[in-house]
Parts: sequence; structure tokens; C-alpha cells
Amino acid sequence: MSTQTAVPTVPSFIADRWWSPAEGSSTREVLDATTGEALAHYGADGLDLAAVLEHGRTVGQRALGALTLHERALKLKELAVYLNDRREELYALSNRTGATKGDNQFDIDGGIGVLFTLSSKGRRELPNANVIQDGGIEPLSRDGSFIGTHVYTRIPGVAVQVNAFNFPVWGMLEKFAPAFIAGVPTVVKPATPTGYVTEAAVRLMVESGLLPDGSLQLISGSARGLLDAMDYRDLMAFTGSAATAQGLKAHPNVISGGVRFTAETDSLNAAILGPDAVEGTPEFEAFVKSVVTEMTVKAGQKCTAIRRAIVPETQRAAVARAIGARLDSRVVVGSPQAEGVTMGALASMEQLQDVRSAVEDMVAAGGELAYGSLDAPTVRTASGAEAVVEKGAFMSPVVLTWADAENDVVHSREAFGPVASLIGYTDVADAVRLAARGSGSLVATVCTNDPEVARELTTGIAGHHGRVHLLNRETAKTSTGHGAPVPHLVHGGPGRAGGGEELGGIRSVKHHMQRTALQGSPNLLTAVTGVWQTGADRRIAGSEAFGAEPGAVHPFRKSLAELRIGDALASDLRQVTQEDITAFAQTTGDTFYAHVDQKAAEANPFFPGTVAHGYLLVSWGAGLFVEPAPGPVLANYGLESLRFITPVAAGDSIRITLTAKKITPRVTDEYGEVAWDAIIHNQDDEIVATYDVLTLVEKEDTLYRNWTS
Repeated sequence: MSTQTAVPTVPSFIADRWWSPAEGSSTREVLDATTGEALAHYGADGLDLAAVLEHGRTVGQRALGALTLHERALKLKELAVYLNDRREELYALSNRTGATKGDNQFDIDGGIGVLFTLSSKGRRELPNANVIQDGGIEPLSRDGSFIGTHVYTRIPGVAVQVNAFNFPVWGMLEKFAPAFIAGVPTVVKPATPTGYVTEAAVRLMVESGLLPDGSLQLISGSARGLLDAMDYRDLMAFTGSAATAQGLKAHPNVISGGVRFTAETDSLNAAILGPDAVEGTPEFEAFVKSVVTEMTVKAGQKCTAIRRAIVPETQRAAVARAIGARLDSRVVVGSPQAEGVTMGALASMEQLQDVRSAVEDMVAAGGELAYGSLDAPTVRTASGAEAVVEKGAFMSPVVLTWADAENDVVHSREAFGPVASLIGYTDVADAVRLAARGSGSLVATVCTNDPEVARELTTGIAGHHGRVHLLNRETAKTSTGHGAPVPHLVHGGPGRAGGGEELGGIRSVKHHMQRTALQGSPNLLTAVTGVWQTGADRRIAGSEAFGAEPGAVHPFRKSLAELRIGDALASDLRQVTQEDITAFAQTTGDTFYAHVDQKAAEANPFFPGTVAHGYLLVSWGAGLFVEPAPGPVLANYGLESLRFITPVAAGDSIRITLTAKKITPRVTDEYGEVAWDAIIHNQDDEIVATYDVLTLVEKEDTLYRNWTS
């Protein structure tokens, strides 16, 4: 610890203002990873952690709750654009953590990319509301007056996000984005060695003016005691060491106080080379490239990096040679500011010492150095000279090879740096067993062009891994890579990997929400969910013979400003003739026997004789509900959940009832989406077909007014 003030103290952002500890407070010094130069001090002595949480629960919850899911998702896009225009500022600062240009693209560009992706998915897949209905309706009474469903609403507290040192920007943004869309305020606690980069990103986000009050707070320094002030309303998402995670999990407020806790921790990830992927095949080359990439991106300081390369025993020596050759030809260690450098320093001298110590333990246990050394390497300095930098956290890539694949240390000791181990397997079942000895991992790569090998390996290891990356000649150029979590898919893993789950598209938003069973009448469930439920009240236009109110306006004549959930149309009956069926069959070419051959159709237990095509009925349904004149309905863009229930024979009649089920205004356009509940009945009131009709509707009826004028 240090009390010096020769270099600045990184501030916290608390209760919508910047905060620094009092002069003379105890702080910790952080150094430039490449030069050993003092960069900053960290300290949070005197910070009222309970007040931090309360500000989020009150001011933050209130400000975020004033926006809908779509409005918050749109703000993420605006934040992404703002950060994207200023990422060079973050690059320059991140270089001092030892990160190269490629590393910065992974961390900074990747984090901004999460904002773009979740913003798009949030506006495309979620309602423009604050309640998400989960699944369909469960009837709980015979007459339909009592029904049930599930809904998601945001948790009423804050999301405390404790992040690791290796990804100071991506690590923050991949947690912040889904919490923000859900409407849950974030408290960020970055790791000290690289937290100054996180602070710079937060400063830019604050300067954008896009953040609602209380939606984001930053603690730069120790946050001991934060869990003491958390309760069942709150969530903690932790990324870091398994030992620290275990300590946090043991806190009384997690065990008995109801704090939601998720962790992403150490992981001895594996890459398995299939028995078909021998030297000279595209798969062998792709495997070697993947191992080298994972060893050297962020100097191997990735929770998803390949730690164990599991290869056929007969290929172990060849793989070691190939990895060494690629390291020799592609990897230049040095200062990120120097031209041609492809691998920078570790994040700190302490981290370098930890990695070297881990390698020493592994060598003592039986691992042999097949490539690299623990000596301080000659590196390319910022000036372009080649030298040994005594105060820089530089390390040579290291490949260990193990004669004994059963050695406990290779399956339990992680060197969190540019280090990978090679072990051999005898057959596919043995490879599965060895991969599982990692006791739960974030990701594994299966590299093979044999479909059966891919199936056997994947089904064998999937239960031990959060993600399986299948690599072959078809994906070698397009794959995002073994170690690159993408916002669309789940990131996390069982066992040693922490048992948590992050990302996964809209799943990550729902991680910040409570799923609640909802029971009641169709009218009340409609009011809560914002989705019309069968049996709820309707305002029906159209045929008075089927319940329409006299003088009611056709719902297709209503803009979103006028349309309400439950607005409906009931059509008259239309009779189906055999001539209609035959003409449709001839026109479309759909001459399936049930439509054109009376005897064959009668022999089918599902049909009374020849029947109308389902798509003919859906087409006629459109004709029965359409309002042909120009108006607020701009387009029909699809059907969902179409089911044919009762066949319609020649001589039967059909009618349709169309009800506005869900209305989703788009926050960026002058129109929105309307889902209509569609039910086709026959003359006996039997249900013929059910489906949802999807339309695009103007917010204001400008098209109709312009046309009539």
C-alpha cells in the first residue's frame, strides 16, 4: 500500500458525480506493464458503499423505469456510436496494460460490439414495454375465466459487477449492456491493475449525456463490505479467481440473504485434435493456428484461452513442432507501441511472477518445456530496439508437453498467461475423459472433419463445458475463434468455471429479471402483460351476426395512436366449393390427393373426403379481414404459429375473427408492429385454424390522409 500522491488517483463515479478519497488516504500504486512507470493510485477509503447501492435502488431504478425496453436498447446503440468514435483514446491507454492493437480490438471493439448487438436484439426480440410474457397461457378453469402464464419484470435492486483485469472494457460492457436493457442499475468494480482503462470508458459514457441518473456507478478501489450492504433485491456478477468466488459465495447475504450470485472463474479449457486431423490436413493447420492464437492474444490472459491441447499420442511431437514453428514465424514480443509487435506484456509484474511460478510448478510435476523459457525475453521496445526490459512484465510463450496424460497437475494448475500444455490420448473415448478432467470449463474446441468423431466428442464433453467450438476446413476462415465469446451465445461453464452464465442474447437480459407466475382473469392478465389473452374483452367491427358492435371502425383503419389491444374484426361466412378447391390445386400445382381424389381422401382417417388446402383457407382468411383502401396498415410481413385443426370439405363455410393481440411501436421509425390473433371457424363454430398475422402499422395515419386529399 502507498500514500504517495505523485501520480493521480483514479476517481470513482458515485451518485452521478466524480469522487476521490481524501488526501492522505491509503492507496495502491499501479504501474505501466511495459515500462514499470507509475501510472496511478487507487483507493476508496471513506466511500459509503451502502449509499452507493441505495442511490442505484432509488434514483437509478426510477430513471431507468421511466424508459421502455426498446428505449433503453436504443440508448445502448447511441452509447456504442459515441464510444466507437472515441476508441483511439481507449487504445492509447490500454497499451499501457501491455495490450497490442489486436488485443484492443478484442477488448475495446468487442465491448462496443456487445452494445450494438444487444441493442439490435433488444429492439427486435423484446416488447416495447417493461413486462415480458414468458410462454403461452395455461387454462386453469373449464370456462376460461381463470388462466395462468409467466412474466419477467426487472429485479428491484442493483447489479454489482466485479470484473477481472484482463478485459477492462469488454468485461464491463458485456455485463452492463443486458442489465441496462432490463432496467437494472449497474455498480462496476473493476480489477485494480487495469481499472484506469475502465474509468476512462466510464468517463466517456458519462460525458455522452446518454446515461439516465443512477444507472451506472464506478468504484475505483477496494469494495470490501459491499456484499454486507446487499440483499435479495440485488445481483452480483463476478469474474475472477475461483478462490475469490468461493469466498464471496460463502457470504451470509448470498447463503441466506437472497443475493443473486453468478461467477465466471478459472477454466482449464481444452482443444481436442481429432484422429482424422493428421499432419498435412487443413484441420491440423487450423488446430495449430488456434492454439497459438489463444496463447498470445492478451498474452494468454484470457479465461477462455486453450490451456490443454489434447491430441492423438502419435501426433503429440508433430503438434509441438508445428506450434513452435508458428510461434517463431508469427509472434513478436514487445511494447504495443512498437511496429510489428504481436504479443505485449502481462498486465503487471505480480501477474508475471504468478505465471512463472505456475510454470515452475508444472515443470517440477513432470511437464517438459517444448518451447520457450522462463528467462526474461529479448523484446522489441517502443523505440524499435531489441532489449531485455527489466521492469516490463514480458514473458516468452511457453509450450509444455506431458508424457503422462494422467498427471493431476496438468488438469488442475492454471498458468494464466501465454502457456499451453500438450497431452496425448489413445482413442476418442480417452480424449473425452481427459477433457472432463478439467472439472468444468468455459469452452472446448473440437477440431475434426469426421462427422462421427465430431458427434462423439461433442456429446461426450458438452456436459462439462459451457460452449463447444467445432473447427474444420469449412469454418477455419470464418470462425470467430475458440476464445471469443459472442454476445449472441451463452458464455459461462459448470464446475471449476464458476457455474455462471452470461451473454446469450436476450437470455442475458432476463438474468436481470424475475420470472413470476401470474394467475387471474383474461382481462387482468391482458392489462398486466400488454398482450391480449383469449377470453378478454374485445371491441369488434364487421359482421353483427358474429358479435360486431354497430358502427364499429375496422381496426385496419386505425393508426397506432388509435389502435388498442382487443380491437377486433369478425367476418361473415364464405362457402367453400369443390370448384374452388380444384382451381387452387391447378393454379398452385398442389395436387395432393386429399384435395383432388374423393375416394383416396375418404380412405384417409383424417379427412371426410376431398378437403380445402390449408393455404387456400389462410388466403381466403386474408380476403375476409383485409381493408383494401390505403391506410395506416403498411404491410403484412408474416404469419406465426399457424396450426390447421379441423378439415374443411366442399360445402362447408369459413369465417375469421382477427384481434389486435400485441402492439409494438418502433422507437426509431414512424410505424410499429402489430400481431393479430387470427382464428378461422367453420359454420358449426369449430376451430379450423389458428395463427398470428403480423403487420406494420403507421403511428399516425398520414398515408390515408395524403391519399384521400
